[in-house]
Amino acid sequence: MATKNPQLINNEVYHIVSRTVGDAVVFDEEDDFYRGIFSIYEFNNDKSVNIWKRRKERAIEKIKLGPTSPTLQERDIIVEILAFSFMPNHLHLLVKQLKNNGIIKFMQKFGTGFAVYFNKKYNRKGHLFNKFRAIHIKDDNQLKNAFVYVHTNLISLIEPKWKEKGIKNPDEVIKFLRTNKRHSYPDYLGVKSFPSVTQRDFLLGIIGGIEGCKAEVDSWIKYKKGLNDFDKVILE
Repeated sequence: MATKNPQLINNEVYHIVSRTVGDAVVFDEEDDFYRGIFSIYEFNNDKSVNIWKRRKERAIEKIKLGPTSPTLQERDIIVEILAFSFMPNHLHLLVKQLKNNGIIKFMQKFGTGFAVYFNKKYNRKGHLFNKFRAIHIKDDNQLKNAFVYVHTNLISLIEPKWKEKGIKNPDEVIKFLRTNKRHSYPDYLGVKSFPSVTQRDFLLGIIGGIEGCKAEVDSWIKYKKGLNDFDKVILE
């Protein structure tokens, strides 16, 4: 999973978008999604990983338990995963690079490792992901917007036409986003989903804690509902 992005800088934050080849659906089945979560956790280091051996040693459920997980120093991570969102055919990440070429190494390991698993399971061959895209986050306002963007991507799973027509049921959408495990938003609200996968203190401090996260996401959803109401007024 190579990239044509410019050199990525240590201690800077990037919004990473990784799409599958031909928009193939890879994270739809629950087992495949859990394998994706397991992969972004286990491949976040400089070491070579025998993923089959690691799965025997460490069931995915242990990732959820937080306190039993190795420390970041013990894992020797190369990026901080600040946020994630798994769509059926692509992946969004907010990451801070900690080591030289950390993002490239991490994405290469993830893409290759997950492809080996997926190809073997579904009897396919070849690359699974296109070249990833990295957007440099330059200030706190852009970071807040990226946080909302990553965590509201899942809306299309319950309201496929929301981008064209606005959000029809904001209360249902808010509930859906707060409880769905396909992204890191529940962990930001104190609901343990995959607490060991993300490092949340940095973003929580910038956004204003749990209530700040809710306010950012909820206000955006209500704004999109407002656009829908505006369309109705025009049509009437």
